[in-house]
Amino acid sequence: MPNIYNALVVKGQDTLGEEINVTCEVQQLLGNNRVRDVAMSATEGLKRGMDVVDMGNPLSVPVGGATLGRIFDVLGEPVDNLGNNEITILVNDAEKNSDIDPQEAQQTLEIAEANLRKAEGKRQTIEANLALRRARTRVEALNTI
Repeated sequence: MPNIYNALVVKGQDTLGEEINVTCEVQQLLGNNRVRDVAMSATEGLKRGMDVVDMGNPLSVPVGGATLGRIFDVLGEPVDNLGNNEITILVNDAEKNSDIDPQEAQQTLEIAEANLRKAEGKRQTIEANLALRRARTRVEALNTI
């Protein structure tokens, strides 16, 4: 059984013989080898008996300088016709809150807030905002225990 939030890919062919690859995110484990998930794209053509592959990780999206000003779909694929530049993938591990040290997370948040206050220029402000968002995400993950 996949973990909650893992990405699943449904693979097969529709009735016309065209390939189907639908990425889904697990939302609930129903038992008896069944899950409830949310499809990230259109589901027409899906039918019972298609292969489902657990990707073993949550959905991830690209981050970093190469993504600034770009447009991506929910799966992190560029949709702005600017090519597929080299990007870094950030995996959302927020649900693994047992790995986060509460003291370190709080200190990181305080440092990120201070860095944002003293940021000079557009680039430093953008980087400080990103660091602050990451720090807040870690603290929020701890508060959902």
